[in-house]
Amino acid sequence: MRTRVTDMFGIELPIFAFSHCRDVVAAVSRAGGMGVLGALYFTPEELEMELKWIDDHVDGKPYGVDVVMPASYEGADFPAEELVGRLQSMIPEGHRAFVENLLAAHGVPALSADAEAGKVLLGWTDATARPQVEVALRHPIALLANALGPPPADVVELAHSHGVKVAALASTPRHARKQVEVGVDVVVAQGTEAGGHTGEITTMVLIPQVVDAVDVPVLAAGGIGDGRQMAAGMALGAEGVWTGSLWLTVEEADTPEMARRRILEATSRDTVRSRSWTGKPARLLRNEWTDAWESQESPGTLPMPLQFMLVSDALRRIGRSGAAELATFPAGQVIGLTNQVRSTRDVIYSLMEQYSEALERLERITGD
Repeated sequence: MRTRVTDMFGIELPIFAFSHCRDVVAAVSRAGGMGVLGALYFTPEELEMELKWIDDHVDGKPYGVDVVMPASYEGADFPAEELVGRLQSMIPEGHRAFVENLLAAHGVPALSADAEAGKVLLGWTDATARPQVEVALRHPIALLANALGPPPADVVELAHSHGVKVAALASTPRHARKQVEVGVDVVVAQGTEAGGHTGEITTMVLIPQVVDAVDVPVLAAGGIGDGRQMAAGMALGAEGVWTGSLWLTVEEADTPEMARRRILEATSRDTVRSRSWTGKPARLLRNEWTDAWESQESPGTLPMPLQFMLVSDALRRIGRSGAAELATFPAGQVIGLTNQVRSTRDVIYSLMEQYSEALERLERITGD
């Protein structure tokens, strides 16, 4: 296949795979697509180790890094050295009590006294994401992506000075135009079906609007789980696809077994857009956790990054206790198509086989 993005990155297939797992990233790139590592959960030191591993296992193929640099969040004007403390002081005690009561109702125990301290802030802010960018640009990455709004113009310029292309996710044509204004090279048009932070417009409606709004290559995202959906995205004007939830259940993924099992059993109706994870709307696996935050007893969610700071330890406690009814995580509606564990290479092969079959069907329909 040949599109502007395959030419831009020197890849065989216009398939971009977002994953927090380095094994998946490397496997997709080796198979001819482009793996993109989500940096959010890593400290700069951890990210350095992850990227060094990818460098050693990607066989010289291009790969990317995805960071989160939101355009707006609480504490944006706080000094970096005061950021965590001042943000912690902004979390109401009523919200802390609500979380504790919810965990107690499900028998989730407290963390042990010797438990390692959790990561309460992650890369949800400009101050915490910039060190991740610095680490990423010390490696031979081909792409730097921003997952939440247009990246800062100086970050785009810095990436370009290293010969690195920049992508950003958009959920409306207006967002896409703003990203092009700051210099991004690729726009990821992400429909509401997608996992994680997402807007309200469906993929089929969004893609042609974004394609018409900007002159840079567009990737179709949200609900891309097989080759037929890939063909649909390309028919709407996209020049590649951005995938995420599809890789949660592959053999190489480090998805916890409890989560993997729930994804394999889930239908496309088992996700919901919720602010209960980060404070901004994100599509998550629906369960008693997301329902609780929508209940009459809920105090309401907090703005980013306060919400994640509030619930980060709770999510760790849920994971360690095995309370499946509360364990939630980002997942798109495409999980309704994932019902078996396969290798990454097999998934890539299936995507392309289904894509070719879809094109053949269209040729039969339109043929003389």
